[in-house]
Amino acid sequence: MKGKQFETHCIHEGQLEDPIYKGAISPIYMATAYSYEETDRYPRYFNTPNQVGLAQKIAILEGAEEGLIFGSGMAAISTALLAFLKAGDHVVLQNDLYGGTTNLVVEHFNQYGIEYSFATGLYAADFEIEIKENTKVIYIETPSNPLMKIVDLAAIAQLAKKHKLVSMIDSTFASPVNQNPISFGIDIVLHSATKYLGGHSDILAGAVACSAVHMKKVFAVAKGLGGNLSELSTWLLERSIKTLSIRVRQQNENAQALAEYLAAHPAIDAVHYPGLESHPDHALAKKQMHGFTGMMSFEINAAYNRTVFEKALQLIQPVVSLAGVESTITIPAITSHKLLTPEGRAKQGITDQLVRFSVGIEHVEDLKNDLNQALEKTANES
Repeated sequence: MKGKQFETHCIHEGQLEDPIYKGAISPIYMATAYSYEETDRYPRYFNTPNQVGLAQKIAILEGAEEGLIFGSGMAAISTALLAFLKAGDHVVLQNDLYGGTTNLVVEHFNQYGIEYSFATGLYAADFEIEIKENTKVIYIETPSNPLMKIVDLAAIAQLAKKHKLVSMIDSTFASPVNQNPISFGIDIVLHSATKYLGGHSDILAGAVACSAVHMKKVFAVAKGLGGNLSELSTWLLERSIKTLSIRVRQQNENAQALAEYLAAHPAIDAVHYPGLESHPDHALAKKQMHGFTGMMSFEINAAYNRTVFEKALQLIQPVVSLAGVESTITIPAITSHKLLTPEGRAKQGITDQLVRFSVGIEHVEDLKNDLNQALEKTANES
C-alpha cells in the first residue's frame, strides 16, 4: 500500500492491536508493574504499550523520527530546554511567548545558571544579534500566543544550523494539521497536547517530536524529571487525535469567517489573525502553513466595557484553556500572561482589552450571532 495521507495517519498510526477480542480501537494497558525478566517497561520510562503507540502517531504526524508524550505542555517544554541547556549555556527566545514559558525562563533559569536573551523582533536578524559564544538553543513560538505573530521557520532553521544551535518551536496554536516545522528544518517540535491534539478540554498532556539523536537527550532528562502521562490520559489522547484533522479544518473555516466579521465591527479596534490579508505576516503564514488555525485575538475598543462583553456571551464560554470543540474566550492579561508584570505584558503588546478567542466547531452563524448580541449589550452599557 502506497504512502498514506494525514487523515489516515490520524486514525490508524500507532493504534494497538487487540489480539484477544479484535476490538476496533486500542486496548488500554493500565499496569504500572511489568516483568523485569523480559523488558524494562515502566510508565516513567515512557515505554508502556499505549505511550509507545501514541508517541509513534504524533511523530508520524509531525514528520519526525520519534515522539515522546508528557503530562503537560510545560513538562514537554521544560524537559526539552533542560535537555540541551546546562549551567553556563545561553538560549535566545522569541519575545512574545506563552506566559508559562516566559515565567519558566525568567523565574528559574538564573538559579540553574542558564543565561537567556529575548529577541526584540521576529526576523532571523533579530535572533542572530542575540547569539553569543555560549548560545546553544533558539526557541520560537508561531503562531504566537496570544497575538498570532508569525516567525519564518526556514529562516530560523537556517540561522540555527549556521551557528550549530538546536532550534525549538512551540507549535501548539498551529497543530500538525496546519504546520509541520520539521519540514522547514526546525529540530524539535513541542505541543501542549492539552489543546488541539486533545481537542475536547478533558486531557492535560504535552508532546515532543524530533530526530532520534535529539530524542536521546530529551529522554535522558525526561525519565529523571518524571513528567510522563498517565495511561488513561494516553489512551484518551490517542482516541482524540483520530478526529484531529476534521476538527481543526472546521475550526480553521469558522475562524476565518469570524475574523472577517470582527474586523469590520465598530467595537473592535484590531483583529490578530494570520488568515486576514491585513495581518502583517499574512504572506508568510500562507507560505508555511496549510491553514490559519482556529485561534485569534482581538482588541475591544476602550470605550466599551470588556467585562460586560464577557458576561453577555451565551454560547462562547470564558475559560482558561483553548482549542476544544467548543468556542471559548479568555483575557490573557488575567490568565495566560498574568504571571508577567504589567510592564512585561505591555512590552509584548498585551492590553487589558485584548480577548483571545478559540473558535470551536459550532455552526458559524450561531457563533456570529452570539458575538453580535454580546457586543450590542457592551455598546449599550458603555
